[in-house]
Amino acid sequence: MPDLLLELFSEEIPARMQARASADLKRMVTDGLVEAGLTYASAGTFVTPRRLVLTVEGLTESSPTTSEERRGPKVGAPEKALEGFLRGAGVSRDALEEREEKKGTFYYAKVTTEGREAQVIIAELIPQVIRTFPWPKSMRWGSGSLKWVRPLQSILCILSREDGSEVVPFDVDGITAGNTTEGHRFMAPGRFAVSSFDDYSSKLRAAHVVLSAQDRADAIWHDATNMAFAAGLEVVEDAGLLAEVAGLVEWPVVLMGEIAEDFLGLPAEVLQTSMREHQKFFSVRNPATGRIERFITVANRDTADAGATIIAGNSKVLFARLADGKFFWDNDLRIARDGMGAWREALKNVTFERRLGSQSERVERIAALAREIAPMVGADPTAAETAARIAKADLSSEMVYEFPELQGTMGKYYALEAGLAPEIAAVAEEHYAPLGPTDDVPTAPLSVAVALADKLDLLTGFWAIDEKPTGSKDPFALRRAALGVIRLALENGLQFSLQALMIKAFEGGYDKEPQDAIELSADLIGFFHDRLKVLLRDQGIRHDVIDACLGGANDDVLDLLVKRARALQSFLDTPDGENLIQGYKRSANILAQAEQKDGVEYRFGADAKYAETAEETALFDALEAARKAIAPAVAEEQFEAAMGEMAKLRAPIDAFFEAVQVNADSDIIRRNRLNLLHDITQTCGSVADLTKIEG
Repeated sequence: MPDLLLELFSEEIPARMQARASADLKRMVTDGLVEAGLTYASAGTFVTPRRLVLTVEGLTESSPTTSEERRGPKVGAPEKALEGFLRGAGVSRDALEEREEKKGTFYYAKVTTEGREAQVIIAELIPQVIRTFPWPKSMRWGSGSLKWVRPLQSILCILSREDGSEVVPFDVDGITAGNTTEGHRFMAPGRFAVSSFDDYSSKLRAAHVVLSAQDRADAIWHDATNMAFAAGLEVVEDAGLLAEVAGLVEWPVVLMGEIAEDFLGLPAEVLQTSMREHQKFFSVRNPATGRIERFITVANRDTADAGATIIAGNSKVLFARLADGKFFWDNDLRIARDGMGAWREALKNVTFERRLGSQSERVERIAALAREIAPMVGADPTAAETAARIAKADLSSEMVYEFPELQGTMGKYYALEAGLAPEIAAVAEEHYAPLGPTDDVPTAPLSVAVALADKLDLLTGFWAIDEKPTGSKDPFALRRAALGVIRLALENGLQFSLQALMIKAFEGGYDKEPQDAIELSADLIGFFHDRLKVLLRDQGIRHDVIDACLGGANDDVLDLLVKRARALQSFLDTPDGENLIQGYKRSANILAQAEQKDGVEYRFGADAKYAETAEETALFDALEAARKAIAPAVAEEQFEAAMGEMAKLRAPIDAFFEAVQVNADSDIIRRNRLNLLHDITQTCGSVADLTKIEG
């Protein structure tokens, strides 16, 4: 069975496109092979800045010959219909067979598709893949019609076997497939032939090309950390930068340089961001002081002077970049030390959203809401209002204008320079969190208060102007904001009425009438519940369990809602829970059928004096005990205890149904037993709406 080796060699592929391109190449080629009738044992892809590589092992030699019968038009159908069928089936008229069926007589053709050699299939498939490859951006060059991410220079395509290899012959826009490739652009120029993947990878390594992106990343990190450790320093971890740099070089050479003394006083985040964004440098930190003191760059070649010239050039460019950063920092410090008033004033001229006013107006709404929230989270209201007013001031700073990703981080530094307390300064950085499902959640009371206010203002604002997420579209990240509120509440164990806060926001910030505020907040609560379902499903809590806990009292107190859902889920995972649900549903079904048949409701309380059996009497007693125990447990938020009391009903309910016929001959006994079934549903339903439980 042959192995396929394909290399598409081009000018440099942008690092951000390499992983996706590698996956697309594998998908398109392997899907095409399978559709053509070929099978294979395994497939793998590799990518460097100048080449996309696919290897497919254990290909079948050819596709199988297949036969099938196709039904054509009716006998007597128009001639054009028959001719079209003949063309599609690839047979002549005299090869057709007529068969009589219920709906008439039809033509049938036996179509045989001959198997084809793998080489022929590949020669057709690869040009099609190349011409339809889904690059995010592509270009044409010269006079050809081919589009590729960068000019495609050569194609290597061979089938290798134990007894040798052969080129798969095809041509794409004048580029003829062959069995040669190139090594490193500078260190090993010139082409060489290969005969298999093992031969290819070993010759590339000898030609100063590390084929695997993971191998390049591992080598970079190993050399960088060792180099920093030798100097008593440490490399700041940056997985995204590591992956990007591994996509910029074929032969990684790690070099370390020093940062000029002029810039060592800049905040570490400024140095790190500037070097990462502009130069693709890793930051090297002094673990004793936390200062960024050196940088690591990755060259694409060995040099005779061990990289001295490269480091000198990079240091010169870096000096200019950091000089800009220091200029922004010095200018910003003057405004920060003056109380940041100029920045807050400037926010009046920055539109947040046309219908929602300026950033300054938004800050005022957040400050008012933070003051309301503060007592609920253990924060001082005046401090919360102060923190909210300065939290977004840095949006007007020069540093954040240059590096938007530093918003909040710079705000913390500037607030400290303005003489504000550290806990207030921390709010500027922490109130944006959490930004994602794995982001840390603030725990400091002031930060929690402003973070909640920030996100609730965002949500109530867009609900007030009827701009809600639709489908996959969520341009203002409202789903993320809702999830942030949920995590802030749950992970800090906060119990507050979400709807009450929303009503205050709608009435105070957007001048909504009380009834409108109630309706908008109710709709927004539904949006929160949808986000909560997604979060809890990821934690193993079934959607029907969550639904069963919605709609009751305090379902806008997220912490209580989740505690109830987790307790119910744990209960349902036990045999008692599973069997009790069946008993509950049996009671509810019999009751519903009887009420529909009789046209009355059986909800007036059963009387134990009409009990005829010991099992019936035992159920009355069990329900009375359960009601007395469940109500206070729920009131005290002891949901596990409430579920435990409900579990005690399992045995008496089972025994009741075993021993008693609900639809007794006596109307009095029948009505009493139906009322007893209602007592079962009411008692169990006081914990959650068990009708929502599936199964």
